[in-house]
This record gives sequence, structure tokens and C-alpha cells, in this order.
Amino acid sequence: MDPKIYSLIHVLSILLLSGSVFYIAANPQKHKKPKLMAINGVIGLLALVGGFGLIAKLGYSYTSGWIIVKAVAWLFLMALAGMAFKKPKGFVIIGATAALAIALFMVYFRPF
Repeated sequence: MDPKIYSLIHVLSILLLSGSVFYIAANPQKHKKPKLMAINGVIGLLALVGGFGLIAKLGYSYTSGWIIVKAVAWLFLMALAGMAFKKPKGFVIIGATAALAIALFMVYFRPF
């Protein structure tokens, strides 16, 4: 598949994942938790497939430091969706913003 397709899948799914985390943080409805977590899981899987497909197509090493940091930020963003039902709203919003900022920094500057 063309790397642009992987990039589109990855970026779109991260946008959707971010939106869903902020949505859950703003209005954590316990009765909708199973459905929201399932949607979040599917979106997170798409982000994973798009990201690692892009890494493979562009020939990057999976052990590059920036890729590992970005993967950890992605996992943290996924975990925040579940934490939004128990943690304070401020923690989730700041955590999501920090995870997104770190991931973007790693992609654009690749410090290691």
C-alpha cells in the first residue's frame, strides 16, 4: 500500500482518538463506558496499524528512540480514555495534551 494511505489512516485515527478522549473527559457517562471504550480500542488499533505500516514502508527502524517515545505516548493516550471515568477532568485533559505534544515533537524533530 502507498505510504500516503498509511499516513492518512494514522493521522485521521489519532485525531479521532484525541477527540474521543476529550469527549469522554468532558462528559464521562458510566452507562456508555463499554461502547465508548470499544470505539476507542478500534480507533487505537487503526492508529497502530497506520503508524507501524508507515514505519515499515518508509524504512525506519522500530527501535529508534523517537518511535518508542511516540508509541508510549500513544499507549498513554489510549489509557487516558479509561482513566477519564475515574480521574479528575483536568488530569485527563492535561495528560492528553501532553501526550499529543510529545508525539508531535518526536515526529517533527526526531531528537534521537
